[in-house]
Amino acid sequence: MATLSDFDAADYLDSPEMIAAYLRTAFEENDAALIRTALNDVARAKGMTAMAAESKITRQALYKALGPNGNMTLETLLNVLRAMGVRLSISG
Repeated sequence: MATLSDFDAADYLDSPEMIAAYLRTAFEENDAALIRTALNDVARAKGMTAMAAESKITRQALYKALGPNGNMTLETLLNVLRAMGVRLSISG
């Protein structure tokens, strides 16, 4: 019998284009929990320690902000996105 491993999106976020497409799709859904999960996936793919240093947010605060009950500020969101190498853009 075959053993299946759990799917982890972070394992597939290995290029700037893939990260941008993944985050774009999450933001298009307008679902805070989905966006938070996507940001968490990208942060894990890039490495939480590196993300914390790049975003100038403590590692503990980053885990809390991107966790299931996280509710980050706009400033934290922008710092995290900048550390991920993406920009927030609005279109109508």
